[in-house]
Amino acid sequence: MDTLIYPILTDKSNRLRSQNQYTSNVESGSTKTEIKHWVELFFGVKVRAMNSHRLPKKGRRMGHTMHYKRIIITLERPIPPPSYLFLLEFERKELQ
Repeated sequence: MDTLIYPILTDKSNRLRSQNQYTSNVESGSTKTEIKHWVELFFGVKVRAMNSHRLPKKGRRMGHTMHYKRIIITLERPIPPPSYLFLLEFERKELQ
């Protein structure tokens, strides 16, 4: 579970959720195969597709790289709300 950092809650991600697409930040070293395996194991749903991209650098610091990448996961069926709320609660605990 340490590959998933936190879910993204923006207007776009909320709109995508109606299409069974969930957006999250993951560690930059994790592969799509690892993330797919983890999501299928943890949530018990089948992953249909995954898109990932690295976010652009911030500022003009030399050698600064982002330590995470953003991934959009398309599922066969929606995640039950309590499971997704667990991720939000996990994020709040990490921030405190």
